[in-house]
Amino acid sequence: MTTLSSSRTRAVILDPLGFMKRVLSGFRANQGFLLSGAIAYYTLLSIIPMIALILVVLSQFDDPQDLLAALRDYLVLVTPGQADAVISQVDVFLQKSKLIGVIGFVLLLFFSSFAFTALENAMCVIFFHRVSIKRRHFLVSAIIPYIYILLLAIGLLLVSIVSGYLRSHGLSLGIMDTLFIYLLGFSGEVILLTSLYMVMPVGRLSIKHALIGGVTAALLWEATRHILVWYFSSLSLVNLIYGAFSTAIVILISLEAAAIILLLGAQVIAEYERIGSRQKNIHGLQTE
Repeated sequence: MTTLSSSRTRAVILDPLGFMKRVLSGFRANQGFLLSGAIAYYTLLSIIPMIALILVVLSQFDDPQDLLAALRDYLVLVTPGQADAVISQVDVFLQKSKLIGVIGFVLLLFFSSFAFTALENAMCVIFFHRVSIKRRHFLVSAIIPYIYILLLAIGLLLVSIVSGYLRSHGLSLGIMDTLFIYLLGFSGEVILLTSLYMVMPVGRLSIKHALIGGVTAALLWEATRHILVWYFSSLSLVNLIYGAFSTAIVILISLEAAAIILLLGAQVIAEYERIGSRQKNIHGLQTE
């Protein structure tokens, strides 16, 4: 196994352009842009219910305004330039959360899992060589989204507690502190993406392979989100063209960019796994 891994790494180092070409070719053959659009659409449907579900539960343990402030820091990473619009909508929902009842809570659970289901199906297309060998039990697929929702809730609660402590004590952050927090956030982003790559594809994926995809996707997203912020604030005509729909359009574009990067990271892992094997990625079909 170690020898095979070393030979794969050597193959990538010796021919990086060839490897990138195979990744892009495989991504195109697997209809990566179409899959990314589906993930972005279902994420747009899921994001408000998922956030509302998390906040309704966490508001029993922490101040809702502290939670919203911490949530805004989260959303800046996912929907650059539109975090305030999402926060305002979630705030309205949170003020009326007592009216949702049991049925409303069940609906929140249902809609909040859409994005994870779409992502898992997309991963099945990219990692077709794994699915053809072993399929995942449907109960496992049903549980995975709610485990991630729970982890996101725990992370949001911790961020809220820390930020609330800093504000209550009037502590300001210096340049080094800000850099440390940024690097800590980036590390958390890599860990989250790596865990997605380890869990979402069928079968057992090594930490090393998942980490390759996680680092690749995190670096691409950090560059992309800064470009999106600059584009929407400087050059975009979305507000002029779409008017009242512009917020939803901008969020959808941001989510699709994130989905493309997420699936590209998965494609990197899949192509890395197939180095030295006879499997070829031809429109999601396996050939020998």
